[in-house]
Amino acid sequence: MPDRDTVISGDALVALDLRTGRAEPRIVASAATKDTHQSPGLPNAVADTGATTVPPGHGEPWIRGAEAAVRRALDAGEH
Repeated sequence: MPDRDTVISGDALVALDLRTGRAEPRIVASAATKDTHQSPGLPNAVADTGATTVPPGHGEPWIRGAEAAVRRALDAGEH
């Protein structure tokens, strides 16, 4: 939604670790999806939008930019 400076990441990124309650961008755990490696470029596609707001599949919207969300998610790995 470029007119709203928003990209909906769905489960490409999640912002709530249901096991720990941590609220930060993460890659969805392989136990929670059929294949986390099915679309390895998907997080980068989210980052490439340059959007400020990223509503994820789970958790609160991330409002510090898509690039920062993806960087944090990749650094943290699967939750």
